[in-house]
Amino acid sequence: VVTTGVGAHGRAPGGKTYRLPTEADLAAYRAAEQALQAQREQLRAAWGMEPLPDEPTPEGKGSGAERAFSVRNYGLDTWSDLFNPRQALALLTFADAVRRAHAEMLTQGYPEDFARAVATYLGIAVDNLSEKDNFLSRWANTKETVAGSFGRQALPMLWDYVEINPLSDSTGGWAGATEYNLRIIDHLSHIPAVPGGERSHSETPPSPLVGEGGRGGEGVRVTHASATRLPYPDGFFDTILTDPPYYDNVPYSYLSDFFYVWLKRTVGHLYPDLFSTPLTPKAGEIVAYSQVEGGFEAGKRFFEEQLAAAFRESARVLKPGGAAVVVYAHKSTAGWETVINALLDSGLVTSAAWPLNTEMQSRLRANESAALASSIYIVVRKVPRQPTGFYNDVRQELQQHLNAKLQRLWEEGIGGADFFIAAIGSAIEVFGKYEKVMDYEGNIVRADRLLEEVRAIATNYAVRQILHNGFASEITPLARFYVLWRWNYGEALVPFDEANKLAHSCGLDLSLQFGKGGCIKKEKEFVRLLGPQARKLDDLDEPRDLIDVLHKSLLLWEKGQRAEMVKALAESGFGRSAAFYRVAQAISETLPLESKEKKLLDGFLAGRERVQQEVEKEGRQGKLWE
Repeated sequence: VVTTGVGAHGRAPGGKTYRLPTEADLAAYRAAEQALQAQREQLRAAWGMEPLPDEPTPEGKGSGAERAFSVRNYGLDTWSDLFNPRQALALLTFADAVRRAHAEMLTQGYPEDFARAVATYLGIAVDNLSEKDNFLSRWANTKETVAGSFGRQALPMLWDYVEINPLSDSTGGWAGATEYNLRIIDHLSHIPAVPGGERSHSETPPSPLVGEGGRGGEGVRVTHASATRLPYPDGFFDTILTDPPYYDNVPYSYLSDFFYVWLKRTVGHLYPDLFSTPLTPKAGEIVAYSQVEGGFEAGKRFFEEQLAAAFRESARVLKPGGAAVVVYAHKSTAGWETVINALLDSGLVTSAAWPLNTEMQSRLRANESAALASSIYIVVRKVPRQPTGFYNDVRQELQQHLNAKLQRLWEEGIGGADFFIAAIGSAIEVFGKYEKVMDYEGNIVRADRLLEEVRAIATNYAVRQILHNGFASEITPLARFYVLWRWNYGEALVPFDEANKLAHSCGLDLSLQFGKGGCIKKEKEFVRLLGPQARKLDDLDEPRDLIDVLHKSLLLWEKGQRAEMVKALAESGFGRSAAFYRVAQAISETLPLESKEKKLLDGFLAGRERVQQEVEKEGRQGKLWE
């Protein structure tokens, strides 16, 4: 139990005390269990529905939820299972208070739209409360406060959780939830009004959640509609900003169910058309995992077709010459293929694409994977497109355009996975201005072929830059792959498809690299690149590739077997190669300070001059060279 200490005259000393629960604490918990049953029966009769959310938590392979939800594995089969009895009682009490507040406002003569808007904000506050007051809330010991359930876009199982007092002023309580929403409302109320404010007959009426701008027109308008069927006339908007779903990255609708089930109980009766389904609708969601029947390929086709329809609808409602900004941050090639094809099919012309740093470096996924730090902002316009472009000409144009763009990206410090993704965004500027691109055989060139070209251009450029414009043509395909992997992904696991495409751009057949003792290891659908610390000397008896010789040298250096290290470098011939040491230095520069591999490389390179002298001597004595 955590309590805030109170000093003389009722002043808090600025700290917290911790103690074990007392018998009185346990008795209060048991009393809450009994009160919950009575509350459920009472509210079930009053609401005409089960008060506690008995809807099922996500399940099912291929649904998009299996990667983000592990709670089903531990018997948490319904959303109400995420709350202990005392938490559930508190949430039901607040939910009932929201419904009664709405009824009381109507009784006192408040306008219906006003009463519904206030109740909706209160319902959102209950959702804020539920996100902190459940089985999956963590104790953030560095700040001594509760951290909510969504540290990332997932609901993983948690072995220890914190239970808050919702009536206190501490983080996660009701006071904090309402204060947070009030700050948002205040912020949004300062958005300038739209001049005029006239509405076409084809538009939907403004939402009751919308406040008036106060300067002769409407301010923010909230519309519930599909992106593929917008309720606006042709040429209505000057600008559109959209952040479409990231392929199969995030199970948006399943995560929304956490909040949906409580909103349905607080304000669902005020919006019957929005809460008519047990959980959020899934069939029309534009994500690559939504089509379970037909597998992943069917989901990919659905995503591309529906995203193209959404982009075409955006083009319809844009004024001639109007601009739209599309934000995208998926790191897989498959995800980008679908977005590029959708943009090419939309009729919009890409005029610019730039990476903006939008992601928190300390977020959990950034520590566990090769996550992006940037999002690509693609600017498209409703302008006439050029006629058909032939691939050979467009390819030459693409080479010139990308070389200039990649130079600028490099100078601005864009690196790793962000560099390659930014290159893809820039390539759309060239391809997207043509109605279609064809080769001389009459085949339409689509995104897969474009990305293959972009990857080759970006790979060659990156290798030259990483090696400081030297030795790029002298190193082996495996060494190119290794350098780019460390620069691009660090030491993270990478999906096989992405690893295979990177290998292909380096002239390496990835399937031939798997085997005993190699530095490339396949782990189910992922690939890992092993550093020297993960390899064995026994597997490096007769190393032939630069990377294998480097790893053997590092392991021998670590063990203090200097003579054997010098001999291996001399016999392989790499010990005399400036490219060998440049590759070692380049790998070190891509790795974080805490990396074991970096420490080995830095220690080895610190004595480089002496090592080269010993290699020369060993070579002459062993008659390896004159």
